[in-house]
Amino acid sequence: MMNAMKWASALSTRPSLEAAVEEVATQAQQLLQAPPDLGLVFISSAFASEFSRLMPLLQQRLSVPALIGCSGGGVIGVNSAGHVREVEDTAALGLTLAYLPDVTVQTFHLSTDRLPDLDGPPDAWIDRIGVLPQDNPQFILLGDPTASGLNEVLQGLDYAYPGSTKIGGLASVDSASRYGCLFCDYQQRRDGVVGVALSGNIVLETIVAQGCRPIGHTYRVVEGERNILTQLEEQSNEDGSSCGLPQTPLEVLQNLFQTLSEDDRLLAQRALFVGVAQSAFKQHLEQGDFLIRNLLGVDPKTGAIAIGDRVRPGQRIQFHLRDAKASEADLTTLLQRYQSQSLSTSPVGALMFSCLGRGEGLYNEPDFDSQLFNQFISVPLSGFFCNGEIGPVEGTTFLHGYTSVFGICRPRTQNET
Repeated sequence: MMNAMKWASALSTRPSLEAAVEEVATQAQQLLQAPPDLGLVFISSAFASEFSRLMPLLQQRLSVPALIGCSGGGVIGVNSAGHVREVEDTAALGLTLAYLPDVTVQTFHLSTDRLPDLDGPPDAWIDRIGVLPQDNPQFILLGDPTASGLNEVLQGLDYAYPGSTKIGGLASVDSASRYGCLFCDYQQRRDGVVGVALSGNIVLETIVAQGCRPIGHTYRVVEGERNILTQLEEQSNEDGSSCGLPQTPLEVLQNLFQTLSEDDRLLAQRALFVGVAQSAFKQHLEQGDFLIRNLLGVDPKTGAIAIGDRVRPGQRIQFHLRDAKASEADLTTLLQRYQSQSLSTSPVGALMFSCLGRGEGLYNEPDFDSQLFNQFISVPLSGFFCNGEIGPVEGTTFLHGYTSVFGICRPRTQNET
């Protein structure tokens, strides 16, 4: 059936770039058995000296009208034996090909030093992308981690395309050139963001696994400015009302530590984070409702804390811990929730954008996140290890750390057309 969406993932670990290109191109095209409309390519940092050779080699072996890609600290894909692998710290090349009938594919490159004004109308953003918001495009974004303005890009795309999904990751940085390597339509780029907008008969659903578990109660920010929190008020788990007098964050943490097990106290000394609830109205907060941010420091004199994002008075926070067990439980919960959804169309492929701080270094075993994903969703999977992950929380797109972002591709249902 040539009218059915198809997705193929190929991975090579051959040390020769020519041999790796030959292997992934042959494997992906044989699996797809259709003319590809989109290509995604991820190359490991082990090939850093040969990045400039990748596009000419691919162009000799492929005929794909739209292609984006980047360098990664590791590469994720399906090897010739049909097994999904996460290849870290060694040469690897991944190629994804997609046949997307009734889908419009639009690639683009945004230079972050010449971005449209966020205070102006959204038309300038729409002109840069070349797709209308009413077409409801789904975005895959790959960025240079050294570029300024990456958060402004995400804010601008949310502003211009508020109902659209945006997923992706930041490339690895070549230690010699100190640039991330990006590719767009067989051209190598050294700055900004490359991306593709997919509109028509396609949906990109997301799972954003931030790898944490909550501890203690939820608190409302009573006083704070920018990223400094000075007063917190405990919230009731029953109806969200306040209970108790306002406290400094340090007082909250001191009381919280008394309730923790010895193992969790030790973990909190090195892996304590702050979750910021993104919904002002949801009463019962659960996994996935919090944006996880770093706890940057504590002022012992005032009891204030600094976190890695701006927080407004009235927002709710909860402290979180991160380790391998929490990360596994978090991803399992989100995958179970996705699997429980009743859909009339099945996914055909998926992308995985995972932090360099996850993988074997976190779990002490290879292929953990990808294998867990495939236990619940058995589709071709591909992606790379990032210097920052892009994904939504409660409808707003953020740049994350220590996260695995999955984009699950499927046709639209009749109700979604």
